[in-house]
Amino acid sequence: MSTPIVRIGIIALALITPAAYGHGAASSATATTATTATAAAAPAPPAADDLARFDPSRPEIRSFIRQACARGLIRDRVIAALMAAEPQPRIVDAMNRPAEKTLQWWQYRARLLTPERIQAGAQLWREHKELLDQIATEYQVPPEYLVAVLGVETGYGRITGHYRVIDALSTLAFDYPPRAHYFRGELMDFLLLAREQGFDPLSIRGSYAGAMGALQFMPSSYRRYAVTRQPGVHIDLWDNWGDIFASTANYLHQAGWRDGAPVLAEVTGTGGADPTPPDHVSLNDTLGGLRAQGLSISATLPDDTPAMLIAAPESDAMHYRVGFHNFYVITRYNSSPLYAMAVYDLAQAIRQRIALGAAL
Repeated sequence: MSTPIVRIGIIALALITPAAYGHGAASSATATTATTATAAAAPAPPAADDLARFDPSRPEIRSFIRQACARGLIRDRVIAALMAAEPQPRIVDAMNRPAEKTLQWWQYRARLLTPERIQAGAQLWREHKELLDQIATEYQVPPEYLVAVLGVETGYGRITGHYRVIDALSTLAFDYPPRAHYFRGELMDFLLLAREQGFDPLSIRGSYAGAMGALQFMPSSYRRYAVTRQPGVHIDLWDNWGDIFASTANYLHQAGWRDGAPVLAEVTGTGGADPTPPDHVSLNDTLGGLRAQGLSISATLPDDTPAMLIAAPESDAMHYRVGFHNFYVITRYNSSPLYAMAVYDLAQAIRQRIALGAAL
């Protein structure tokens, strides 16, 4: 029997604690200087329920509803879902302060590579070894990475987020202009997913960005990459380990994982150079190019191997690492180099723990 996943009602990974966000009430000072006639003529403030809902008459929401109907969704149901959604201003604050952008590598690693997380990952592997081995062979992705992604994302399914997904995605789709286009697409996929998988869109909870389940799949990823090992049933990324492991493997496989290829190498010396990692994750260099800059790299790969330089600052000094194609694949799951390094390091630590246990 599969080990049940325990859900905890806090934000995924507990890496971010959004600052308290309160709506500033209109000052009553102006009311004391207004005339009685003006005060009497002033319109009544909107009811609390009106303040806490999305207005379907807003042009961008009307446009979204039209697009949803064009995708085959029922107009009344779309409107009902949006009217039931509650804006979450704290989400906008959290979007502006992701842990991957506010923490240094050594701080980020310390939160994720704890002895408890490593031990829990090894225990999960032992409990589901046969299943993991089958899926790893089928998708050609090592089991330690299937486990490590889960460990970094949600502590192996224990922390999947407490926001209603409809609230999170509606807030970001209509009240977060920097990425409104992206999140309107995710909101559309969420409503389509609810129809396809037969769940109530008002009941699903996830992260502040609308990511769901043990894998923290966004709705578009859920629809594209989630798979089940039980044909004819809905895909369950909360409680079904077969679906969870297979969907992780499918994601990495489709992103281009190369079985047996390296992920990371350490920079053991800079030769006095002051290297500058790229601003964006990209295989924009080669090992030979990096070596020509004076870097000593712990890899015996050819000079023409595509590579990227990664800053990995420690608490007392700057350190660098070099990522290869499979590192880039991990960043397709989450574009932060810190995230990809954490997955790699956790995978190695879990494998070492398994090997140590086997040797005892």
